[in-house]
Amino acid sequence: MNLDIISIGDELLIGQTLNTNAYWMSKALNGIGFTIRQQTTIADTEEVIIDTLKNALSHSDVVLITGGLGPTNDDLTMPALNKLFGGDLVRDEKVYQHIEKLVTNRGFSMNENNQKQAIVPENCKVIHNANGTAPGLWFDAEGKVVVAMPGVPYEMKAMVIEEVIPRLKAQFDLPEIINQMVYTQGIPESILAEQIADWENELPTSIKLAYLPSPGRVKLRLSSTGKNRLLLQQAIDHQIEKLKKIIPNAIYSAENEDLASTLGGLLLKSGATIATAESCTGGYIAHLITRVAGSSAYYKGSILSYANEIKVNELGVKQEDLNVYGAVSEQVVAQMALGVQQKMKTDYAIATSGIAGPTGGSDEKPVGTVWIALATPEGVISEKYIFGKQREVNIERAAITALGMLFRVVKK
Repeated sequence: MNLDIISIGDELLIGQTLNTNAYWMSKALNGIGFTIRQQTTIADTEEVIIDTLKNALSHSDVVLITGGLGPTNDDLTMPALNKLFGGDLVRDEKVYQHIEKLVTNRGFSMNENNQKQAIVPENCKVIHNANGTAPGLWFDAEGKVVVAMPGVPYEMKAMVIEEVIPRLKAQFDLPEIINQMVYTQGIPESILAEQIADWENELPTSIKLAYLPSPGRVKLRLSSTGKNRLLLQQAIDHQIEKLKKIIPNAIYSAENEDLASTLGGLLLKSGATIATAESCTGGYIAHLITRVAGSSAYYKGSILSYANEIKVNELGVKQEDLNVYGAVSEQVVAQMALGVQQKMKTDYAIATSGIAGPTGGSDEKPVGTVWIALATPEGVISEKYIFGKQREVNIERAAITALGMLFRVVKK
């Protein structure tokens, strides 16, 4: 069952408004069994709306439209739909009474624009908008469905949940769709693909695999479609168990994307505590950890040692090592980790020092060079990474990589 999403609005095309509606609808409708064929963003122009809708209907069973249902002259979705499906525009008394109640309850009187919003195509089913004045419009077109909704996110979401999804479930025999994620850290996408190539080639044809890389992580999505959800899930779970034996140290979860949260669960279970000493990551690791509710049970705190004097005075880094090796070095980052571990009396400590960029690099230490150290009860583990040229990406990758290092140690 294919579904198209059409987002209407010049503000979306020129970047003034982020199109969160299409993202949300895709997730919601795929969750009930639709395959999202295409998302399209178009201008609020009658000809474009009609042409785009015709094309969508030639490929999909259902088309969802948001935007352009307001009362002003630049809102052209209603006349375009009426022109495409024919019939007259008529006043819907229930819609009029609803709008009148909303407007008067807010201390205003009905004007011409408010009254215009009660005018709807006579050959559509009206979808009640409990949160606004623009009604939704449902058209049945030769076994296919077109639904137009307001672009205001909370109005659209309420319509989809309360009206659209129940009606679609009643009208169509929808399959079960499972999109199961496996979250990995520590292996780049190209190397990961090489390591699991045999497993991937042996996947049953009913299961499709997709690689979804992000800074410091690679998500593996296993997708399957059928009638029996239990059997689909069992088949996917079986493949995940096989995958865990191939890359046991790379997988941190098949349920939770948040690495800091998964790590926190392990720390709670083991009763261990952690602290952080950050230079190039600027407190981002601390942010990721403390974003997790209940992290105070295992996280003691951080020393943001951006300046060298803080490394020396607060973490006990030797000035001579800074002079000889520089701040971005194994010697310094190891001392940072040990210093904060001892100062905060924790089981583990993470430290980072690097060149986030875009300036500050050298031939010996190019932009993107990051040293990460992990102080454990058994000693210190230090690793050097060379990430890239983009500052924000380097910070995120360094933070995720540091959490991944700690996760693997605590897991053992």
